[in-house]
Formats: sequence, C-alpha cells, structure tokens
Amino acid sequence: MTTVRQLIHEKGAEVITVRPEDTVLEAITKMADHNVGSVLVMNGTQLSGIFTERHYARNVFLKGRSSPDTRVGEIMAERVVCATPDQTVEECMAVMTDKAVRHLPVLEGNQLVGVVSIGDLVKSIISDQKFVIEQLEHYISG
Repeated sequence: MTTVRQLIHEKGAEVITVRPEDTVLEAITKMADHNVGSVLVMNGTQLSGIFTERHYARNVFLKGRSSPDTRVGEIMAERVVCATPDQTVEECMAVMTDKAVRHLPVLEGNQLVGVVSIGDLVKSIISDQKFVIEQLEHYISG
C-alpha cells in the first residue's frame, strides 16, 4: 500500500500558502497561477486554516462580497482535517469521503510537510491498479 510519504516524495512537497490577512483576491490569484483548488492558510509556521474554491464560491461570490476587500481569515475553514505521512492512500481516501473534503494538509508532528488532493489519491490508486494488471497479464502470458 502506498503511503502519503511516498506520494509526497513522488509528486513533490510544494505547498501554496497565504496568510489570514491576505485578501481573497490574492488567494484566488495564487490558486489560478498554480492551478490548484486550495491554499493553506499559515500564521508563521502554524497551520491556521484552509481556503478553497468552495469557500470562495459560497462565502464571497454568492454573498456579493468583494474579493479585494475580504480577508482570507474571515472566510477560511479553521477546522482542518489533516493526514500524517504514514497514512495510506486508502485511509486518506476514506477520510476525504467521510469528511467531504478534497484536500488534506500533511503534518508530521506540528510541521507541515505537504498536501494531498483527491486527484493525487486517485492517480496513485490508478497507477497501483495498472501495475497489478500488467503483472497479472505478464503472469498469464508466461
């Protein structure tokens, strides 16, 4: 079984972050520039929350708020579901399904070491399945 540590090693540990005092416009610009659906909100080295496209759509756009005038800290999710490097891809998939989230920051102790998305997990599972299929095909064909 693939662990989150292995997944982060393969995909890279880059994490896109903003600060609670940054504007929503700054956050969504970063998200667009990096082609990601969320940014982690950091207060120094501490994880303070997460800001996602869903937060923007529901708490800014639909409420008629101004992106340049609204601070990320006003609308971010402060309760963040996290993973650890030793969890398996399957465990993370179960957590994401149960908690209805698409991004999991990865913490080792209190240190942020990466983030995994539902897309990362799906790619990993598909890759593992392809490998198993190839091995079975090779075994069957001799």
